[in-house]
Amino acid sequence: MARNPANAAFRALGDETRREILKMLRPGPKTSGEIASRFNSSWPTVSRHLAVLREAGLVATERKGQEIYYELNTSVFQDLVTHMMGWIATDAAGARRGAARRRKPQEA
Repeated sequence: MARNPANAAFRALGDETRREILKMLRPGPKTSGEIASRFNSSWPTVSRHLAVLREAGLVATERKGQEIYYELNTSVFQDLVTHMMGWIATDAAGARRGAARRRKPQEA
């Protein structure tokens, strides 16, 4: 069964530590060691957070020698925003229709 990429991304974004990691990566790539050093969690815990972000496509990795660099995958964020805008557009149209029905004068 294929996994829904949006579901995986939303699941990944549901954790505060993972959101903090993403904020850390805004200025540019960081090594896994640099990321782990900013948290009081064990290395396996941080590594699991990084794996969830990678599996969701929110970060990309590149190995350079012994180091693995993590960076934001902005195309996935753009896809998520587009996905959410679809909700807003649909909801806004529905809200306008509902408001028009409420304003319609009652027929006697």
